[in-house]
Amino acid sequence: MNFLNYEIDEKLIKLSNEVESELLPIFEKYNKNALLCSAKVLKSFQTNRLSAMDFAEITGYGYYDGGREKLEKIYAEIFGAEDALVRPQIMSGTHALALTFFGLLKHGDTLISISGEPYDSLKSIIGTEGNSNNSLLKHGINFEQIELVNDDFDIPKIVERLKQNKVKMVEIQRSRGYSHRKSLNIKKIENVCKAIREVDKEVIIMVDNCYGDFVEDKEPTQVGADLIVGSLMKNLSGGITKTGGYIVGKKDLVWDISERFSAPCIGKDLGANLNQLMDIYRGLYFAPNVVCSSLKTMTYASRMLEKLGFDVDPKFDEPRTDIIQTINLGNAENLVSFCQGIQKSAPVDSFVTPIPFKTPGYPHEEIMASGSFTGGSTIELSCDGPMVEPYTAYMQGGLTYEYGKLGILIALNEILKNKK
Repeated sequence: MNFLNYEIDEKLIKLSNEVESELLPIFEKYNKNALLCSAKVLKSFQTNRLSAMDFAEITGYGYYDGGREKLEKIYAEIFGAEDALVRPQIMSGTHALALTFFGLLKHGDTLISISGEPYDSLKSIIGTEGNSNNSLLKHGINFEQIELVNDDFDIPKIVERLKQNKVKMVEIQRSRGYSHRKSLNIKKIENVCKAIREVDKEVIIMVDNCYGDFVEDKEPTQVGADLIVGSLMKNLSGGITKTGGYIVGKKDLVWDISERFSAPCIGKDLGANLNQLMDIYRGLYFAPNVVCSSLKTMTYASRMLEKLGFDVDPKFDEPRTDIIQTINLGNAENLVSFCQGIQKSAPVDSFVTPIPFKTPGYPHEEIMASGSFTGGSTIELSCDGPMVEPYTAYMQGGLTYEYGKLGILIALNEILKNKK
């Protein structure tokens, strides 16, 4: 069927219409949350008297940058915290996490992950994988982890551990990342923060907030976390911000981290904005709506693929706390076809055909699909997966629901075409 100039199987069009009708109440919940988050952003822009002068490029050392200082004040306000470090020089969420760890942890300190095994890039920072001479373990910092139980924190075990020898930092990975566990919602994070504070008033509670920003009506710093860390190329980019990362939380902790970012006694006072301020402000302005579109896209994908007989997580009617959708596609052919379809639907490099390849840092061959305006921007529709059973595609993003819907239809059409 010629659907808006795409040869989409008529069965998919019919199924899509049925699914969209079913999803309307869920989409309305996303709309309400987007309105709430938009109000927080707009009010903060207005309260802090954002002006055109705040977009001015400051070069060299970056002294006396009022626009940069205002941006960080706005970030702190939106996330219910005391201070923020928001910089284009922070290259990724992984970089922001490394700055946080090395800015706050010293030789002999103990870091505990209470959300189970960290994802791959964090393992190399810690030193449990890789051969870096600059990992936390190489610097004499101890690492432990406590597994989740039924996709929730093992609070009795966490409390018991904190009553023993001193722990400097507790780390929580909010998103599922590339594991098969559920993402951790704000209520679970609030519960564990309360339990931690009952036994230890001083331990630093840090949350890796990547993929979770603006998905719920509160952020971890509003329910007990001392710090949240994330990327400006994911939810908060609005598809506009070109690079950067953020760290939001208690003022003294943010300052210590900023000294790792720049130099001792300099901290937040330096750092040219590289003419990126307007993009970062504008990305934040659009972020609530873009996150809403991404949630709609992932929910639509979940229901469409479930209806077609695939195992999906989360299910379409489950509450979401990040923008990631997993799909077990059953065999290598389906995984390759789906990723190639996502690539075909992209605005950039749609003519490129992804194939499985050995990727540095991954134990298996991977296939990756991403045609993004900003390289590595995972708020733009993309997916990838390892070429091993159950052949799971990890998908995220969708700048608008309309483009996201087209992407899913084109990808599913590729699967159907290759089965004929």
